[in-house]
Amino acid sequence: MEEALVRATIPQDLVKVLGVESRPNPKAFTDAFLKNSLPQTTRCDVKNLLTHKAVILGYTRPKKDKRKSKKPKGLNARQKRAMKVFQIKPEHQRYELFVPLHDLWRQYIIDLCSGLKPTSNPQFVQQKLLKADFHGAVITVVRSKCPSYVGATGIIVQEFKHVFKIITREDKMKVIPKRNSVFSVEINGFVSHIYGSKFEQRASERSAKKFKVRGTIDL
Repeated sequence: MEEALVRATIPQDLVKVLGVESRPNPKAFTDAFLKNSLPQTTRCDVKNLLTHKAVILGYTRPKKDKRKSKKPKGLNARQKRAMKVFQIKPEHQRYELFVPLHDLWRQYIIDLCSGLKPTSNPQFVQQKLLKADFHGAVITVVRSKCPSYVGATGIIVQEFKHVFKIITREDKMKVIPKRNSVFSVEINGFVSHIYGSKFEQRASERSAKKFKVRGTIDL
């Protein structure tokens, strides 16, 4: 019954109203239309498709042009060394140039530790310092397995995973290894000691690291 309605001839009184032309052979038109609309793999037997299952005409949504955004790649370690990214020029190796950086660091630590008052909890301050950024801090080597490093004092101008690079008051750039060294930092009368062997992380990595409280720490 439904198939007969699909292929039925349009009555003559509706031809003029609808503005369409009635085909003399509706079955031939329907078969040709379905063959052109169906996917290539299912054109073999139109009658079988109409008898056993619904027909899905060949319509596909236009595919969106997914272009991957090309993000600029950063420099690798070899390229940075070749370009001397981390090297400070000799004319810039002057202590007075880094004093403003030290002043900024002192204010940063005071704000980080909620004021650094005499009544501040030492453990609270120590936990804050463990995750702080030390660029601009004045440090002193108080203990080291290498005696030549003991007593060295300066502003940290660069911190790497295994070393501190400091500038002394004599405008000398020194590289102090963290391992086997103990450093002291003084802020507003509060002196904190840093065990370099337990401090061998980059500043960005250290900020997310959880430090365990230990009773004693050896060099």
